[in-house]
Amino acid sequence: MFLLAVLYIAFIGLGLPDSIFGTVWPAIYKEWNLPISLGSFIITIVYCGTMVSSLMSAKVIKRFGTGNVIAFSMALTTVSILAFSYSKNFLMLCLCAIPLGLGAGSIDTALNNYVSINYEAHHINFLHSFYGVGVVVSPYIFSSVLKKEGGWRKGYLIMCIILAVITTILFTTLFLWKKKESKLTEEDIEDLPIKKIVKIKGVLTLLVLFVGSCAIEVSCSSYGSTYLVETKNIADETAASIIIFYYLSFALGRFITGLIAHKLGSKKIVFLGELILGAGILFIIFSKSLILAGLGLSLIGFGNDPLFPNFSFITPIIYGETSSPSIIGMEMAISSLTFMIIPILCGLLGQLIGMIVFPFYISIFYILLISFTFIVNKQLFVPNGI
Repeated sequence: MFLLAVLYIAFIGLGLPDSIFGTVWPAIYKEWNLPISLGSFIITIVYCGTMVSSLMSAKVIKRFGTGNVIAFSMALTTVSILAFSYSKNFLMLCLCAIPLGLGAGSIDTALNNYVSINYEAHHINFLHSFYGVGVVVSPYIFSSVLKKEGGWRKGYLIMCIILAVITTILFTTLFLWKKKESKLTEEDIEDLPIKKIVKIKGVLTLLVLFVGSCAIEVSCSSYGSTYLVETKNIADETAASIIIFYYLSFALGRFITGLIAHKLGSKKIVFLGELILGAGILFIIFSKSLILAGLGLSLIGFGNDPLFPNFSFITPIIYGETSSPSIIGMEMAISSLTFMIIPILCGLLGQLIGMIVFPFYISIFYILLISFTFIVNKQLFVPNGI
């Protein structure tokens, strides 16, 4: 039970760094007189690091154990955040982004794999809602210090202190992980190469589910506000206020899913989530009012949010505990690649055609998502009780 509390803290730590850069970048590029577009380079470096560490996670977990990987990765993230606060130029920011990405990928894979193996479905949904707490907390902290002395650097220092406390907790509770891991030793874990992973029956179709869900998530978070501004003729501030409900629906979706997961199971939750997600997209396509469009985005967030953790949860059930670290690492890598590429494509289409294309763009990924959900259930054995 105490280890479960540690896991909740770890998931908050996982979410804290994810929303920092988008919050502070306007202050950084204005202070240093940099082009706005350079921020994408930092984000790309982070995601590249995340992909690399995700793909190496099975090997690292096999060598050092889950608890050690999570603790040291959190320490690496903490050092990276500290380095950001002392950065003097853009090159230093790029260098700081490398360990940030490497740490994030390892933590993400190790935590998702560990929880999927050792706990029930409602726990992974509750834990992911605490990840959302971390994502929400960071902007509040930085918004309170950006206009004060020290500005964004002070914000990074505060975040470093919080992460350092979480890192200390993780290191001082390592003995708890060892007790829990006794039924599956590090030697049992299979370190599968990418070529072998993609040849496993159903893995590629399972990966498409992550692409579909993540593509919709990142498209809405990146361009949902722009779509409202361009098509509904509203002010930036109004659109930003509406998007807040999209993010809140995320946290609410995972919390409610955690409450009902033990009754419905992951399989039914996925189908229910996809139905709500589809309804949200239809609201946006056919909405003629701002209220309906905002409701549509909220439904998308609410329906899409439970998909990612439940896709992760069924992985060790389908493929076994020894293979799941390699496969979940691949899932995290594909998710990072999706988060990196999809917003670029959406932005290019919006520039060429107009943001009216936005709901149809996410509809493509929704069709992909529901189609491959049926394929996965037909191709793989996913018990109804799961």
